Amino acid sequence: MTIQRRALLGASIATPALLSAGGAMAQARGPIRIAVAGPLTGSNATFGAQMREGATQAVTDLNAAGGILGQQLVLETGDDACDPRQAVSVANQLAGRQVRVVIGHYCSGSSIPASKVYAEEGVLQISPASTNPRYTDEGAWNTFRTCGRDDQQGAVAGKYIADSFKGKRVAILHDNSAYGKGLADETKKALNAAGTTETLYSAYTPGERDYNALVSRLKAANIDVIYVGGYHTEAGLIVRQAKEQGMPVTLIGGDALMTNEFWQISGAAGEGTMMTFPSDPRKRPTAAEVVARFRARNVDPEGFVLYTYASTQVWAEAAKKANSVDPRRVAETIKSSGPWQTVLGPISFDRKGDVTIPDYVFYVWKNGSYAEVA
Repeated sequence: MTIQRRALLGASIATPALLSAGGAMAQARGPIRIAVAGPLTGSNATFGAQMREGATQAVTDLNAAGGILGQQLVLETGDDACDPRQAVSVANQLAGRQVRVVIGHYCSGSSIPASKVYAEEGVLQISPASTNPRYTDEGAWNTFRTCGRDDQQGAVAGKYIADSFKGKRVAILHDNSAYGKGLADETKKALNAAGTTETLYSAYTPGERDYNALVSRLKAANIDVIYVGGYHTEAGLIVRQAKEQGMPVTLIGGDALMTNEFWQISGAAGEGTMMTFPSDPRKRPTAAEVVARFRARNVDPEGFVLYTYASTQVWAEAAKKANSVDPRRVAETIKSSGPWQTVLGPISFDRKGDVTIPDYVFYVWKNGSYAEVA
């Protein structure tokens, strides 16, 4: 686990005493600390990198515009490697650094336990990526997300599979993580409700390199469609090894496949793979100027980059409206006001901290890149 301190635009780091919640000195001196937390190492590091890019650009842009309430921002980063225990350690360390908000985590299995620490320590949390319903269903005053939920994403996936693959044999796989199993179960629920029963429902062990035994089982069951509740690394290996065994299968997954690393793992075997994600934020008029700034730095704001940027925007606008960076006051302002104008467009939240209008659609991989299904 690493905690990196980043002082942007020449801001210096203040002592915790000057940054204590509600303290008048915090309003008068020193920068405001916020943080982004996610998997900066491990198999999901590509998503941590996306989040760090989004948060860094957001903080840079906010500081260039004068900061928040006349103070500059400093961005801290926390690496949880998508490990729940490490996430709790990161949460405790960031709380000890008196950050006002944590943009993160990525994995639901990290966000859920970390949120308990943040709630106790008085830290606001806005996840751009954690989709398991438990994150907000069990959340306290401090939990928000700018993405949708697995019960929304799974409903779209399950109905699509039932409608588009009638008479086909479907396997539902998951990695037993909070995200993967949660998404697989919601997809199964919607699939069954639409009148289709899966041929096979099974867990796999994440982190392995050889899934040929699982693939052989799928092949023996004459599976036509594989739905994977899990992350891009294992999904890419499973579809590649399935095609190597001569299976003409279609792989379908969730938002964790929204990275170019999936194709690097799957190769041409990934052709035709489908996944759910909201409509492409890079193409939204509200994101045009920010997307241009990313691309000027040779950064493609794919996946969760703009969701992280938007999460930071929501916090910043709410802090301005509340005229305070006190986390509880900002949290209440986020829920009671809005919609908040972001790169994703206007965002409003319900009392749980969920966005009120999710918009999951399907994407497909073709020739090494992905695009929305027309």
